[in-house]
Parts: sequence; C-alpha cells; structure tokens
Amino acid sequence: MSDRGRNVVSENGSAAPAVRGATVARKFATIMARTAVPFRIVRASGATFASSDAVPAFTITFRTPRAERRLALFGYIGLLESYFVGDVDIDGDLALAFRAGFDSGYDRSRNPLVWVRNQWHELRFSNRSLAQAKANARFHYGLGQDFYRPWLDRVGMMYTCAYWSDGATTIEDAQRHKMDHVCRKVQLARGETFVDVGSGWGGLLFHAWEHYGALGTGINPTTEQVVETRAEIARRGLDESIRVIECDFREMPGQYDKLLSIGTLEHAGRDQLPQVVRAHADALKPGGLGVIHFIGHVGRRDTEFFIRQHIFPGGWIPSLAHAIDCMERDGLEVLDVENLRRHYARTLDAWFERFEANWATIHAADPQRFDERVRRTWRTYLCSCAEAFRMKNPDLNLFQVTVSKGAVRDDYPMARSFLYRGSA
Repeated sequence: MSDRGRNVVSENGSAAPAVRGATVARKFATIMARTAVPFRIVRASGATFASSDAVPAFTITFRTPRAERRLALFGYIGLLESYFVGDVDIDGDLALAFRAGFDSGYDRSRNPLVWVRNQWHELRFSNRSLAQAKANARFHYGLGQDFYRPWLDRVGMMYTCAYWSDGATTIEDAQRHKMDHVCRKVQLARGETFVDVGSGWGGLLFHAWEHYGALGTGINPTTEQVVETRAEIARRGLDESIRVIECDFREMPGQYDKLLSIGTLEHAGRDQLPQVVRAHADALKPGGLGVIHFIGHVGRRDTEFFIRQHIFPGGWIPSLAHAIDCMERDGLEVLDVENLRRHYARTLDAWFERFEANWATIHAADPQRFDERVRRTWRTYLCSCAEAFRMKNPDLNLFQVTVSKGAVRDDYPMARSFLYRGSA
C-alpha cells in the first residue's frame, strides 16, 4: 500500500484496527491509493473512513454485515449485488464511484470465485442452443416499450451506439446521424434489399425506407420486439416494403443486396461467433456491402460477469481480431474499421440521464416488475458502461467494420470523404 493509502484511512478519527472486516478496509484502501476521486465509506457497525479531507464525491454505506462479507468474497461483484438488493447504498455521483473503481484496476483483477461463477453461467446460459439464445434475448429486450421508450431516442428507439458527428446536440440528432452513417457506408440505394440483423423496434428499417427507398428485412429473436415492430409496420401501411422475421441470427433466410448488423455480435455467445459471422456472410449477395457494428474487447478475455449475470445472459464480447478473422474466413473483405468508443460513452450518458429523469414513469407502468432492484441494476449498467468506454487505458471499444462479399467493386470510393457530404 502506498503512503497515501496508509495515511488517509481513518476510522472515526483513529487508525483502523485489525478487526473483523479488515479485508473490506484493505480493498478500499487500495482504491484510495490509486484514485484522486474523494469518497467516504460507512461500515455496517457505523464506523466511517474517508479517502481524504475533501468533500466526498460519493458515499458507500453498508447496511448489513452480509454486504461486507459479499465484498470480501466476491470483490466489486459482491458490492454491486449488495447494492441491487438494498444491503448497500451509494449516494452522490455514481459515475465517479465507477471511475474510482476503474482507476484502482479492480475491473481487471480476476477473483477466483467470480471466475467460477462465470464458468457456471456459461454452462447454464450458453447460446449454443437456439432455444436458450432466444430466452437470453427475451430476458433483456423483452421488457417492452413501457420500459425502454421513456429513455431511448424519440426518432426510432435505437438501442445501440449513436454517432455524435458535428452538430449533434441531442440523442435524437446522434441516432439519425448513426443511421445515415451506416446507410452511406453500404451505399444503400432506392429499390435495393437489405437485412437489418437485430432490428430492435424497426427504427433503422423505417429510416432506410423513408430516406433511401430501400426494402428492409429485420431479423430479431425477441418475440416482444417483433410483435411491436409488426404493429408499427401495419400502422404505417408499409407491409409491402418492410418485414420482420422472428428467428435466431444463425437462421437468417435469403440473400440481400446490403447488410446492416448493428449490435448483434455481442449476442453470438462465447463459442458461436464463427457460426453467426458465417450467417452474416451467407445473407449477402456476391459483391454486396455490409456494416457490422459491435462492442469489442482489446484482446480475447472473459466478458464482465456482472453484465452476463444481470443484464445480458449468454452474452460474450469478442475481440476485434477474432471477429475479423471470422469475417475473412467466410469470404468477407474488410474495407474499413472505425472505432466509435467515445461515441458510446456519450450515448450511455444520454441514456442514463433520461433513465434517471423518467424512472417514475417506468416504475408506474408496472410497479411489481420494474421495482427498486431493477432501478439499481439498470442505473449501474448504464453508468458503469459509460465509464468503461472512457477509461484511461480502455480495453472496450465500439467497432464499425465495413465489408464486401468477395472483392470490393471498383466503383466503391477509395476515401471516406463521401460519408460526410451533405445530408441524406
């Protein structure tokens, strides 16, 4: 422990005694030694200690000894799970709480008990089976529009990273720019067919029809989203131009002129990425263009257990290298790779702000389903991910990979300037 960490830890004004919970004190002392963010800890006994004399940016209060035992056993996972059930309260700036944790390097340390839990999760919730993959998708995306509408954009309810190009001041602006950005990358044109892999509530399908005249097919395994999207297609009278197919990403039927896959590779699963990428390649006509947009790790590593256990069961974040290797093996030529990491941090900030502001509306829609545990879990997810995308040494990115089925056509632009000329 550094001198800074040793000197600032005090308990009710005196040196922290080597009593029950010394492990808890050591963990927080390590964080204190590695971050400049001031904070305060209140133990279940009522004892307190602070990182410095500065006004704390946040306070963590342990309500039960059980919460301290969870932290000692499972590290930050134990702390978060205690927060979800109300055994811990976190008051103040939640974003700075996660920043302090990331500063300490706790996100990169491997807790053996958490590792075992992550392996058990894979055994139980692997996307290997189509039925389990569907159940995993519905766990997250099947919460319905009553949950998502209050905090997503009001353009197309796009639940993927936005594109904060010059002039974008709202999440609505940024999501419009994202949809145009990917449509331009594949040079989407009137009368062309395209497949939207993981189509959400159809925002991109509608945008591509209205602004480019393209005929879209959505692929979506989540029953609730399919039902809601089909209802909107019928309401707009677009049954002849847009359709949605409820199926696994590995079962996409037909071939299309263009492919847009926005945020689906993360749901392939730990061992299913080659199959899912092969299905993407099979869905493109020879010479067709595609954009595959996904969260990617720097290097191959385990996906965060908290995200898998509480947010995206069965999910697995691939590395860019692994994803590109799969693409090339299946005949997709990589034309361009763009990293939108910082765009995702800002997108998550916008979602978190709206989630906080509109929680009362969400809760009122179904008080038993959208309870306090859901609020705490989701605010943790949105806020922690925003901070993860702006870490000092990031290992989490958002990639847009532009591909061609086979050799790229000679008429495809050789520079990116065509993406930024005028508006759609």
